[in-house]
Amino acid sequence: MIEAYLDIETTGLSADCHEITVVGIYLVEGSNTRFVQLVGEDITEESVLGALDGVSTIFTYNGKRFDLPFIRARLGLDLEAEFGHHDLMYDCWRNNLYGGFKAVEQQLGIPRQLTGIGGFEAVMLWWRYINEGDRTALHLLMEYNREDVMNLMVLRQSLDRC
Repeated sequence: MIEAYLDIETTGLSADCHEITVVGIYLVEGSNTRFVQLVGEDITEESVLGALDGVSTIFTYNGKRFDLPFIRARLGLDLEAEFGHHDLMYDCWRNNLYGGFKAVEQQLGIPRQLTGIGGFEAVMLWWRYINEGDRTALHLLMEYNREDVMNLMVLRQSLDRC
């Protein structure tokens, strides 16, 4: 059974007029793990499905309201119809943990290497890469996404102990 932890970065909050910039997926099958990151034009229905091949359940934070509807709107891909989905945000709520993902991480003492970066900064990093060719900005955006994705698994493990 393969589990996937998924998080996306976008150019804004509306799937009607904004794009997906990064899709991060951490695949876990027992002790075997693999991290996949799709960026820019590499984000297609086929590439996302290929990355999720064999997955039984996708774990997200606020994915039911943001990530999965955004993917459906932009790629025409209904991940909830294809895979099991578990939104960890609702588990947090059941444990009286409220706020965005970063706030919940702080409440649980889950550390971050990259601090001071949130959704707005992630958008700005993307545009620095696109408009100025700033590969350092792209690298930072990808690291930010990677940390989000990896911390989803840490969050799930923390919730299992609650």
